[in-house]
Amino acid sequence: MVYGHWTLTIVALFLAASAANAEDVSDYDPLFLSQDTLEIDVEGPFAFLARERPDEEEAPGKLRYVNADGETTEFDVQIRARGNWRRNPEICRFPPLRINFRKSQTDDTLFHKQDKIKLVTHCNNNNRYAQAVISEYLAYRIFNILTDYSYRVRLVNMTYVYTDRNETTNSFAVFIEHKDRLGKRIDGEPVETERVAVGSIFPENLNLASMFQYFIGNTDFSPIATAPDEDCCHNQALFTSEEGPYRTIPFDFDQTGLVDAKHAAPNPRFGIPDVKVRLYRGRCVNNELLPETLQRFRDKREEIEALIENQAELTSTTRRNLLRYVESFYDTIDNPRRVQQRIVDDCLG
Repeated sequence: MVYGHWTLTIVALFLAASAANAEDVSDYDPLFLSQDTLEIDVEGPFAFLARERPDEEEAPGKLRYVNADGETTEFDVQIRARGNWRRNPEICRFPPLRINFRKSQTDDTLFHKQDKIKLVTHCNNNNRYAQAVISEYLAYRIFNILTDYSYRVRLVNMTYVYTDRNETTNSFAVFIEHKDRLGKRIDGEPVETERVAVGSIFPENLNLASMFQYFIGNTDFSPIATAPDEDCCHNQALFTSEEGPYRTIPFDFDQTGLVDAKHAAPNPRFGIPDVKVRLYRGRCVNNELLPETLQRFRDKREEIEALIENQAELTSTTRRNLLRYVESFYDTIDNPRRVQQRIVDDCLG
């Protein structure tokens, strides 16, 4: 493959982050301090992982990238399949992955401070699935624009080298910040529990997260309860906070109207025909916060649209569809009658 270059050195990234945030550079993960698309090779027994999808078993592999000096950096890694819906071979031919680094090899590299990190993958080998990965990456980035209480991500042009088959494939992928690293960054701890009360979650945070889920057309989440074999909550992670109440942070956006993945399907319990149909699932108790929340979306509209406009890896069709979907949200929130009917009247008691 033709390697791209990580254009900023780790030292420069650390210094920029330190100046911007006035915190010690040791708190920063260089992987997420740039949004340049990475070029990475990863070797592993991907035919085995795609076929067997073991719950716990890790397979040995290698991961390589070219650093700022033009030198190839290589890591010994362990790779395993992960996920729920996308892990199902009837849904996706290629599973989401988790990359487990040897921390001793990552010092002073792009992957400094990384240990186990999730990788969103391409599901199937065609351009629509590749575009869905980029769209899901943008969903995370949009929430980054709205709040620092969000998972950081990095887009990767990934080449998969099969060690158990004479095959090499290429597609986009996304590294997602580990929840422990996110917790350190926001001065909170991940919470493991089965269920929490609505009133135990920071109201402004919950209202913003709920409106964001409406913005991206997501119904596959719960901020208060688990799905089977998960920590609370379903596709939203809970963290402690200095204020006392929990903070809830969304993740996993492949079932959304914004991403519009080919494998996405609406939850039948809600009676909506398509994932692109929005359904508000925010809490009525927080309706008094709606004006402030909606204004935050209005204030960030230009930045959100510019993010989509400037994502070079999007096709013109995908870019147009994303912008139209975003526009339809703003058409709703700028119409008081629609806000009343589709948001206020649809809130959950």
